[in-house]
Amino acid sequence: MITGEVKALIANFPLGFTATVTQEGNAAVAPKGTFLVIDDTRIGFADIRSPGTLKNLAHNAHCEVNFIDILKRKGARLSGTTQITPRGTPDFDALFPLWHATWPDLSSRIRAIVVIVVEAASQFKTPPYDDGASEDEMIALYKKKFAEMYP
Repeated sequence: MITGEVKALIANFPLGFTATVTQEGNAAVAPKGTFLVIDDTRIGFADIRSPGTLKNLAHNAHCEVNFIDILKRKGARLSGTTQITPRGTPDFDALFPLWHATWPDLSSRIRAIVVIVVEAASQFKTPPYDDGASEDEMIALYKKKFAEMYP
């Protein structure tokens, strides 16, 4: 089950770092920026330019995705089994309105929607929380760092 906190994280930071396995057995991580929560047990991303990821998933349908709130320095790890729903199929037609509503400028380029049936989900946080840092402190620290990087 995907918690409300994880749903909010994905809604605010839809860039998920997606780990798959190549045919040679090597790990492959690729960022996918069009993640949406479909329901309490499924998330998905649009295949706009994902030939390597789809090739890997055709070989091994399991994957793991990490999402990170870069200011709070907290994230979520979700893993499960994928279902690739190509454009022109009934499953695609049922899901497509979610992506079209969120990314109308990209929606014409979506070739498939990759649905992940989440089998495990957990949250993680950076070590300063173990030492008593608060979310407000972490946000202030990283806002300052980003302001220095991008004045």
